[in-house]
Amino acid sequence: MTVDTASTLPLPTALDAMNMTFNAQRQAFAGNPMPPAAQRRQWLKHLRLALLARQDELVEAIGRDFSMRSADETLLAELMPSVQGLRHAERHVQRWMRATRRPVGLAFQPASARVEYQPLGVVGVIVPWNYPLFLAIGPLTGALAAGNRVMLKLSEATPATGELLKGLLQDVFPDDLVSVVVGEAEVGEAFSRLPFDHLLFTGATSIGRKVMQAAAHNLTPVTLELGGKSPAIVSADVPLEAAAERIAFGKTLNAGQTCVAPDYVLVPEQRLAGFVDAYRKAVQRFYPRIAGNPDYSAIINPRQLARLNDYLSDAREKGAQVLDLYPGESGEGRQLAPHLLLQVNDDMRVMQDEIFGPLLPVVPYRQLDDALAYVNQRPRPLALYYFGYNRREQQRVLEQTHSGGVCLNDTLLHVAQDDLPFGGVGPSGMGHYHGHDGFLTFSKAKAVLIKQRLNAARLIYPPYGKALQKLVYKLFIR
Repeated sequence: MTVDTASTLPLPTALDAMNMTFNAQRQAFAGNPMPPAAQRRQWLKHLRLALLARQDELVEAIGRDFSMRSADETLLAELMPSVQGLRHAERHVQRWMRATRRPVGLAFQPASARVEYQPLGVVGVIVPWNYPLFLAIGPLTGALAAGNRVMLKLSEATPATGELLKGLLQDVFPDDLVSVVVGEAEVGEAFSRLPFDHLLFTGATSIGRKVMQAAAHNLTPVTLELGGKSPAIVSADVPLEAAAERIAFGKTLNAGQTCVAPDYVLVPEQRLAGFVDAYRKAVQRFYPRIAGNPDYSAIINPRQLARLNDYLSDAREKGAQVLDLYPGESGEGRQLAPHLLLQVNDDMRVMQDEIFGPLLPVVPYRQLDDALAYVNQRPRPLALYYFGYNRREQQRVLEQTHSGGVCLNDTLLHVAQDDLPFGGVGPSGMGHYHGHDGFLTFSKAKAVLIKQRLNAARLIYPPYGKALQKLVYKLFIR
């Protein structure tokens, strides 16, 4: 049975339908609590083939939601990692499912021990608007590989993508295996209150707090993929052209609407002017013009565009030097040109909030210790980028900072590695997924101790004070 959870339904009906779907998935899981590897591979393969078959429709739908989204960015940053992640899980899920043997201490022999990886049950995934395909398919891949049933709540800010993905998944899976929920904020709040066996949320820190509060009522374990202000540190001797080009790519992809985009750059003060020039040239090489350029994505909606323009106004009023990299040229519709911001301070909103747009503050520093101290005085970010080829300095940065992930001499690309865990730390999130780590997140690692007929443990049963018990203490409490 397919339950309609479309946003066009009246709210009480939509919530009833959502609850019915949840109960149907619970019942279906009870009937098949340990799907075999062949079945899981089949799920993953069918999803991969469906994405490939409808890739043009997906590109078009995401483009409509953004009003202007680079088709190549959708292919590179959404479809390609989604398909590769599915293929990776197909290849490895049988090995991931194998129980792992663990040693048993001498005091507990004869016995054997192992860890078995059991599906959790029904998993909820709350998907953000900035990468509506990849951030739906990535968690779905891990949850299916682990043998779970899955409900996806798609963002109301991407209605075209939501309806298309809903139909695509209904064509591939029965509703009691994978279901898509669409709707406004009230539906999202009710979704987060369902007693899932695990809930994964990707989005703003402020909403993440509310999701965690809602999940706490049911003691639902959560994975939170948030964000924060991810820094890029430019060293004193790295070639500026190379560093600026890679930072520019990370900052302008999807017009900066990426949770791991460089949020600000720390540059040696004597290299500040050189970095500004190199960054400007790199951006203008990527995008010779902004207005109407199909390679340059738009801001998702008027509210987000107004927020970014407010950041610019606030920074100007508080003394920042704002450099429009395309002076005199206005973007079409919601296209916002890349900007650099100099002479920034902590009183400015652009230095307090995650930017999520093509605005890049540049902060000068004197010594590497100063740059590391600047990062460490602020909430721990989702990503950190260091540009410099000195291995000793690279290690210092890795050891003396905390972040969800790190790229040395690049940006963003660690997220696309199937065998690297993706996740935040502290204010930028908790838990992680992708590849094997996603399988583990959506599985229960069940400890199993096995004893057969012979029971040496009876030597320590009461009554206490026997000579054998005293010998055990002497052997093992030392």
